[in-house]
Amino acid sequence: MSQHRRRAPQKKVGRRALLIGVAVAAFGTGIGLWASGDDGSPAGSSARQDSASASASGGTAAGRVTGTSPSPTRSYALSRTPRTIPAVRSHTPARGPGWKPAPGNRVVVSDGELSDEGRLIAGELGLTYAGEKGDVRAGDVRLALNDDEGADPESYAMTVRGGRVTISGPADAGVFYGTRTLKQEVHGGGTAPEGVVHDEPAKPRRGFMLDIARKHFTASWIEDRVRELGDLKYNELGLHISDDQGFRVESTSHPEIVSEQHLTKAQVARIVQLAESRHITIVPEIDSPGHLGAVIAAHPGLQLRNVRGVATRGAIDISEPESAKIVDDLLDEYAGLFPGSQWNLGGDEYQALTVSDPAASYPQLAAAARAAYGSSGTVADLTTGWLNGRAATVRGHDRTMRAWNDGFFRDASARPAEDLQVAYWTGKEIGARQPAEYLSTGREVLNYNDEFLYYVLGQPNAFVYPTGRRIYELWTPRVLRGTAAVPATYDDQILGGSFAVWCDLANSQTQDQVAAGVRMPLRATVQKLWDPETPPLSWTEFTALATHLG
Repeated sequence: MSQHRRRAPQKKVGRRALLIGVAVAAFGTGIGLWASGDDGSPAGSSARQDSASASASGGTAAGRVTGTSPSPTRSYALSRTPRTIPAVRSHTPARGPGWKPAPGNRVVVSDGELSDEGRLIAGELGLTYAGEKGDVRAGDVRLALNDDEGADPESYAMTVRGGRVTISGPADAGVFYGTRTLKQEVHGGGTAPEGVVHDEPAKPRRGFMLDIARKHFTASWIEDRVRELGDLKYNELGLHISDDQGFRVESTSHPEIVSEQHLTKAQVARIVQLAESRHITIVPEIDSPGHLGAVIAAHPGLQLRNVRGVATRGAIDISEPESAKIVDDLLDEYAGLFPGSQWNLGGDEYQALTVSDPAASYPQLAAAARAAYGSSGTVADLTTGWLNGRAATVRGHDRTMRAWNDGFFRDASARPAEDLQVAYWTGKEIGARQPAEYLSTGREVLNYNDEFLYYVLGQPNAFVYPTGRRIYELWTPRVLRGTAAVPATYDDQILGGSFAVWCDLANSQTQDQVAAGVRMPLRATVQKLWDPETPPLSWTEFTALATHLG
């Protein structure tokens, strides 16, 4: 609707002023920028008459002429596309003032299922949460579920019109993402532009992984990252719990393995609850059969040793039945602590398979392989069987599982379980294969490309801290290994990806330095997971926007 700002009429108007007013009125009829009604069309004849002395940029007349001269008002150019991170996929502009939060404005919902989303955005913008209401008031933000069956549950539409905002989607996740767009648009006193946003992610899995095993991160720091991830429309937080340097989550089944610095179950429960409120799934990883040094320290009898009796770092002896029992105990225990749908089984870098002749170096593993798979059974078969056994445990808790790509072996007669997704991180390790070898068999893949998405503390082993600019300009979800993209025919099998922080040299950075270091890479990564096409902003513009949004 048009908005009028009137000044008191002058008692006397000279002939010169009257002529100027008439001339301005005549010129104004040719501008064609009128205030819009609720449907985006011109608001009516009074608005057309009153727009005479307004500028095309939305300015207002400096005064009012008596008689038949038009009243001062605003007229509006077509609205601009919202500037958010990630960028919205589609915006239909319209003419109008847009929307800004104001005291007394309400957030109302069409369905009680949206109460959490409604309360959150109301608190963030200083509005009143009014719950389920059928009436319509000026300034309202309305959240609604629609009946668009078959639509992406993370999609949403946001309409800014007539001084109100409506955000709708087929599920609460999409409505939540619409509130994130609104929050960014009005950040710092901004205005949500008039028009309609239609938005949805290109990829269903958008993650950030954190190695809490090698380095302890406080619960409050992790909670801050959850809030940051939610505002950026991420939907996964991976937690790497076990490694050689530590085991960082409280355990009741095996308290003896837990490091002094760790997260309590109460702290984890609060993180999980906060994540759920932001539509983020926590993806736990108890990595095995490698990366179990902290478990082995409490159970030295399970340490893998070679034919000379030399311990193999971090590797558990998978020929020992007790090894499977202790890991399964932990998997069963944490299934109750982490109720999300996703699970990472690990499976990478089992050092028994990095030697030239695993059977000769580890005769106990070779003997167990032959017992399980016949005379031709290999250590790779036994290791694949281990992964499948842990998958069977987690499958019992109705989880979707992934494992690192170097836990899948080309030459093993035992095949990894068909429902395992591939977390592809490297082409450098023994046993690793080109991405197309996994994709061509129909497996679903998640992108953890270590040349773009690995932030390794201390930069060991030729790693360098990734930059947001390199991700923004060169990476897409199809770039799984190195810098080359796999064919577009595989795009639907690539579910998304994850930016990962690994703490190999844990003291190289403080947790606050980590937060600062990953800030722009996180924003660049989610932009390309939400929309892998060339971004609408240059890197300089994108950086400026990130600075503005905080």
